[in-house]
Parts: sequence; C-alpha cells; structure tokens
Amino acid sequence: MKISGESECDDVTRELSLRFKQYRILYPMTQSELADRSMVSVSTIKRFENGEDISLSKLIRIMKSLDLLGNTDVLVPDLGDRPSRYLDDYKPRQRAGRKRGKTSEWKWGDEE
Repeated sequence: MKISGESECDDVTRELSLRFKQYRILYPMTQSELADRSMVSVSTIKRFENGEDISLSKLIRIMKSLDLLGNTDVLVPDLGDRPSRYLDDYKPRQRAGRKRGKTSEWKWGDEE
C-alpha cells in the first residue's frame, strides 16, 4: 500500500508496522534479537508488528537498532537547512502577532 495524504491513521499505522516487520526479517533479525538490541520488550515489538500503537521513544529505539534513524530527515525535513536560508536578504519568518485595531474617530452623530 502506498501511504498518501488521504490515508487513514490506522491504515498508515498498519502499513508502517508491516514495513518494519519486513525490514527486520530481511535484516535478518528475530523479534528477540531486536528486543535485546533496542531494549524494548518482545511483547512491544509483537504489538507494533501487529499494527498496534507504541510510544515514540520505543519507535526511535527500534529504528536505531535497525539502522533506520538516519532516515528521519526524509520523514520530517529540517526547515532550518533550506537553500533560501543562504540568500543575502533572508529574514527568518516571525510568528504573526495579534492585529490591534486603531481606535476610530467615527461617530453615529447622536452622541452629543
């Protein structure tokens, strides 16, 4: 399955867990070897490979154990390292503040 912007969260979770399982098998590594190497329990790895949620820190440990941690830049690119940053007139974007309206001098005419 190809993951796209229209994919449901559960579908993406199942697809990612399937890819991790295939990658682990081709590595080759058993679930217990991955558990020992990543310091994550075998039951957590089984749950993850069955499409269930695990914590982000455990996912990072698993990725590190499978030598996949270097791929995080593809997953979430670093916006601070964009080519436009090296332009002479580069100004980092600032968070927009709340616009404050000017007090109007306009009157209905019957305030006197």
